[in-house]
Amino acid sequence: MTDETLTYYLCWLQEYFVEQGMNLGWAIFLNTLINALVLTLVATVLDIFVRKFIVQAFKAFSDKTTTTFDDYLVKSNFPRFMAHLIPLVLVWYLVPFIFLEYPYIQSLLLKAIDIYLIVLSVLIFRSILRTLRNYLEHKPRYQDKPLESYVQVLMIFAWGIALFFLINLLTGYSVLSITTLGAASAVLLLIFKDTILGFVASIQVSVNDIVRIGDWITFSKYGADGYVTEISLATVTVENFDNTFTTIPTYSLISESFQNWRGMQESAGRRIKRSIYVKQNTIRFLTDKDISELKKIQLIQPYIEHRERDISKYNRNIEADKSLLINGRNQTNLGVFRKYIDAYLHENPAINKDLYLMVRHQQPTEHGIPIEILCFSYDKRWENYEHIQADIFDHLIAAAPYFGLELFEMPSTTDFSKSSLKSTSSST
Repeated sequence: MTDETLTYYLCWLQEYFVEQGMNLGWAIFLNTLINALVLTLVATVLDIFVRKFIVQAFKAFSDKTTTTFDDYLVKSNFPRFMAHLIPLVLVWYLVPFIFLEYPYIQSLLLKAIDIYLIVLSVLIFRSILRTLRNYLEHKPRYQDKPLESYVQVLMIFAWGIALFFLINLLTGYSVLSITTLGAASAVLLLIFKDTILGFVASIQVSVNDIVRIGDWITFSKYGADGYVTEISLATVTVENFDNTFTTIPTYSLISESFQNWRGMQESAGRRIKRSIYVKQNTIRFLTDKDISELKKIQLIQPYIEHRERDISKYNRNIEADKSLLINGRNQTNLGVFRKYIDAYLHENPAINKDLYLMVRHQQPTEHGIPIEILCFSYDKRWENYEHIQADIFDHLIAAAPYFGLELFEMPSTTDFSKSSLKSTSSST
């Protein structure tokens, strides 16, 4: 249809009103009003029809395909936004013909259409980004990537470009002028300071692989101790082990110190590092009677017998006077206990023998002598790890008296009461 034919059909009411004797001004006004109402009605009906048709067509198509990308397109309202384009094009095409006699209104309506088109373009772009995010989140390769941050960054750029075009459309100023860009940059830096910091931080977090979704992190300053569930432009969400959620500013991950347990999760074991404190006044040399009793402990019987032969041979060679135990070489109950702990850990099937396994004697303290156990459990799950660690120290605490050793603990009210009763009975 040519422009002349379209103009003829749109103005036939105007000619009819004039033929009926109506004033030309009123005839133009009524003709324009009726055409505008008809266009509004047609555009609304067309929008509803096209939207339902496109949405149903997309759903039918997605049901028949094996890929999930089109399913996410439907969920992100991509077909709905695309359906708005057809009636929008129709209105944009007909407005100049309908409001031919009212150029000011025509200009306003065309600007409104352009504004709506800019906003609609951003919404379509957002739906595509959300579709990509949802699609990639279910791919194993991208499950630990901060996709939400990338989406938010791209959306900021999209809205920024849209804002420049809107300013140009409403004011007529060029978005490429140095003055406009300078003023806009100053405003954006002031308003989006935290967002820009988050943007820089999210890039560094991703490039340097500082944190991934699914990592267990501990950030004492914010009370976070759990798994990272989301990394966005401004915040990192952590689901704590008590099922609460903590949000941490993304910038804090590169400006402050926190603990990431990923290395432990990916390693061959989880470290056990804990000490028991032995009272120093219970440490002594072992007599022959003590050695014969300790030989009954199967784990260290070979060790005691081997050490006994070596020590006896050495003492005979130097003619040590064994009427005093301090002379020559001797075994101590603490030394044998340390060897027992080492043998016990090597026999424990829950301990990874390929990683560090050490029982060390540390510097004495006011609480006694620390005997530190350093080893790694095969099972890294928190609950099982705690059970393994508890079983080890339950056994060692119970085993210490067999070696004539006492473990340190602060005296309690009951201990003071018992001491007081002993003092009273002895005085009487």
